Amino acid sequence: MTASTTPSAPTEPAMPETVVLSAQNLTRRYGTGRTAFTAVDGIDLEIARGELFALLGTNGAGKTSTLEVLEGLAPASSGTVRAFGRDPYRHRRHVRPRQGLMLQTGGFPADLTAREALSMWCSTLSTPRPVGALLEEVDMSDRASTRISSLSGGEVRRLDLACALAGDPELLFLDEPSTGLDPESRSRALDLVRRQREKGTTIVLTTHYLDEAEQLADRLAIMHHGRIVRQGTVDQVVADHPASIRAIIPRHAPALPDLCGTATRDHDLLQLQTAHLQRDLGALLRWADEHDLTLERLDARAASLESVFLDIAGTDPSADTTGGTR
Repeated sequence: MTASTTPSAPTEPAMPETVVLSAQNLTRRYGTGRTAFTAVDGIDLEIARGELFALLGTNGAGKTSTLEVLEGLAPASSGTVRAFGRDPYRHRRHVRPRQGLMLQTGGFPADLTAREALSMWCSTLSTPRPVGALLEEVDMSDRASTRISSLSGGEVRRLDLACALAGDPELLFLDEPSTGLDPESRSRALDLVRRQREKGTTIVLTTHYLDEAEQLADRLAIMHHGRIVRQGTVDQVVADHPASIRAIIPRHAPALPDLCGTATRDHDLLQLQTAHLQRDLGALLRWADEHDLTLERLDARAASLESVFLDIAGTDPSADTTGGTR
């Protein structure tokens, strides 16, 4: 959400105009001594103006701890963070008026109407947008007089987004904006995000829905145990990840043909990991025809963001999985 304070005079050199948000060797620890826990372990990020950047990761990966530092809600334990060229925590008076935050929960009083809750929030801002225009933008005009307690979960999330947009931010943080929504509400929420992106707003999005990241993000990063282990466009993230082929084959089947990938057989189950999906799938189909075999439950899948994510989620955190920038 957007703050109402007035920017202070610049005290540090600004970052290049094309870069809105950056982090270098960002670390965040909790506690001290032997009980200290490192939630964010030296990550690097650089987000360009007008970009939609998705931050992904399993529960406990460090996303929330990272986001709080990027938003300026908490200081980094070490490393540097810059938003519009300033430290967002130490120079919040300069940064906050230019950013909007949509947190996982908004915490509106249940007895207020949607219009009253949004008006209350706008009253804390120095230059808020008109309440009516905000309600219209998030498709809530017809629910303006409805109390918070009577709104659906999707409507409350849209009201949260209206608050985040109230100061017309240049930098927008969206923390799991569609979690818990029904399909229709989720679709409408994503349309709102798309419209903000089209306006040129720089957006940092966290989500547990990988399809959202694939649809919306210009670039993304996947966190695992406090580190960024993949970063780039979706194509870049999945580029070096193998495709997979699975099928049930008879136990009496002859030796497999020459394949580019690595095949394993567990009784009747054949599993193949390959960087040459079309070539190996064609070889398997020809082999099956030649020997009059049926490949039951045949499933061939190209590398995807889901397959990369699941592979990372099952990785030993002590192993080196740095396929992208840490």
